[in-house]
Amino acid sequence: MSFEIILKELVDQVPKAIGAILVDWEGEAVMEHCHCDPYDIRFIAAHKGIILARLKEMQSAERVGEVEDVVLTSSGGHLIIGCIDEYYSLVMNIERSCPAALALYYFRLAVTRLKREV
Repeated sequence: MSFEIILKELVDQVPKAIGAILVDWEGEAVMEHCHCDPYDIRFIAAHKGIILARLKEMQSAERVGEVEDVVLTSSGGHLIIGCIDEYYSLVMNIERSCPAALALYYFRLAVTRLKREV
């Protein structure tokens, strides 16, 4: 199964999903599927590295275990960021009205599938 199919299915399964993008360790887009201008989701994804770096600093300092994913909620929506491996991450943007737990369920399924593909 290809990255494109996995991302399309993820976005299609999650109500109010704006898009999902697979990025490399430098924040560069590998593949995306979105209902917005691709530039918008690429811009968001490029900055995910800053967020993950800070969380990884916390995990080593506090011994909380390895960071797998994180949900950031703002007044405009939810951003879910998850690690595929040390080189790739998945980022999904959803509207605020989407239940974050439902989105996270499908997001984690997609991460599992992407891990098999990488």
